Amino acid sequence: MSNGNIFVGETIGTAILILFGAGVCAAVTLRYSKAQASGWVVIAFGWGFGVLAGAYTAAPLSGGQINPAVTLGIAVDTGEWDKVWVYLLGQMAGAMLGAVLCYLTYFAQFQANKRQTGTTPGTAQEPVPTIGIFSTVPEIRHPVANLLTEIIATVGLVLPILAFGLTEGLGQSGTLVLIVSLLVVGIGLSLGGPTGYAINPARDLGPRIVHSFLPIPDKGTSDWGYAWIPVVGPLIGGALAGLISNAAF
Repeated sequence: MSNGNIFVGETIGTAILILFGAGVCAAVTLRYSKAQASGWVVIAFGWGFGVLAGAYTAAPLSGGQINPAVTLGIAVDTGEWDKVWVYLLGQMAGAMLGAVLCYLTYFAQFQANKRQTGTTPGTAQEPVPTIGIFSTVPEIRHPVANLLTEIIATVGLVLPILAFGLTEGLGQSGTLVLIVSLLVVGIGLSLGGPTGYAINPARDLGPRIVHSFLPIPDKGTSDWGYAWIPVVGPLIGGALAGLISNAAF
């Protein structure tokens, strides 16, 4: 694969991933959305379908890694590092592009995100904090626990992906992407509760950067004090998965 193909594939694939993933979070979170308050199960499946669409789209050009933790895990496992920087650049560019596309899709709803006084006492509606649409927010702020959650969940993603790659014909048949998409849904349902399961540094950091610049009324903080955890945790988890795979298989 050429560097150009890798960059284009990862940019497009990651943009689709974030458009679907941030999109489902916006749909569940924002006022005047038909999916408002539909819950965590909807979010988990939305992210899984985002992986499905993004990885399938990117696969012919780049292999469809769309996640720096996966890229790092593969590099640690195989010892092939020469293309890693191209994958990372494409993934970050795509994550930021996907966040912008999500904002444009829900533009009217974001513009309506402001305090509304209501017509009778007690009917005021407060603005919705919007960082959770774009990036992860822990339910309990405990840096060590949050970091461990992201490490464990990312090992739970990357190690099976590396093992799936050892099954002859799985990648060629196209079934691999479908299985990984279901794996992401499973991680969201089982391990996503504490932190919102970033398990992908670009997925969290790229949209967080975009959120800090977007002109969303009363958008709230971009929460930069927490931002290192969904970057460092998945990278550690990806590296550990690569080491385990290399030693075990």
